[in-house]
Amino acid sequence: MMQKDQKQQICDQLRAYCDQKGSQNKAANSMNGVSSATISKILAGSWETISDEMWRTVAAQTGGKVEGWQVVSTQAYDRMTFTLTNAQADALVLAVTGEAGSGKTEAIKNYAAGHANAYHLTCSEYWNRRTFMHKLLKCMGVGVSGTTVGEMMDDIVDTLKRKDAPLIVLDEADKLTDQVLYFFISLYNQLEGHCGIILTATSFLQKRIERGVRLNRKGYAEIYSRIGRKFVKLPLLNSEDIAAVCVANGLNDSKGINRIINESEGDLRRVKRSVWATLKGGER
Repeated sequence: MMQKDQKQQICDQLRAYCDQKGSQNKAANSMNGVSSATISKILAGSWETISDEMWRTVAAQTGGKVEGWQVVSTQAYDRMTFTLTNAQADALVLAVTGEAGSGKTEAIKNYAAGHANAYHLTCSEYWNRRTFMHKLLKCMGVGVSGTTVGEMMDDIVDTLKRKDAPLIVLDEADKLTDQVLYFFISLYNQLEGHCGIILTATSFLQKRIERGVRLNRKGYAEIYSRIGRKFVKLPLLNSEDIAAVCVANGLNDSKGINRIINESEGDLRRVKRSVWATLKGGER
């Protein structure tokens, strides 16, 4: 059962999220499965009809931590946050690569939850151009009014031009098809100097773009040029990072920590599972 203090924490996080988005309606537009009426009930303290599942849904989309896992500022986390901060402040266009489980997505989520006009979009391989536009508009809290791809692009550009120092982060950008990835060029061309744009993914993104340039594939030279012909590489998770994560989440046994360091292969997801398994095993 969700505890009252957990609900209050999520409520506070939701209030900050609504302030960041500009209104409750815009916050609802940017979220999946959460209506404006539900947001109003939560903020008004009318929690009786709000299910635990809904509380978790709200928490997951506003930066709340229902499960109590403590995020630690690893080297990769700090580098990602530094990159996001500078890209938003100076309207930079960058590509960032980090290994799976490096913590880059967690850093992006937390940054977007705490900064106005920062939009985090996790990409998928099944998206076509219309899906991409729809998802981006929803992420920005904008209702989809246009019916064509061109109209939707105009809505995106017009909305971002009215924002102060906007930032778009296309996470897992390597999953985008070429046709969708070309929209990165269009966004850059129309928002250069006004909106920061970051592509993030594993090292496969770098290999894909550099290979596309070598093979002279359509659009790849333009993409490579617009990211400054370089990739920001996040540092690998080291033993100090892993130990700090373990300690922050209640595991202080040096033997257990060393075992997790040796078994995790630098993947924070494996670290998390191992810490929980160790702690639960200790309780038993």
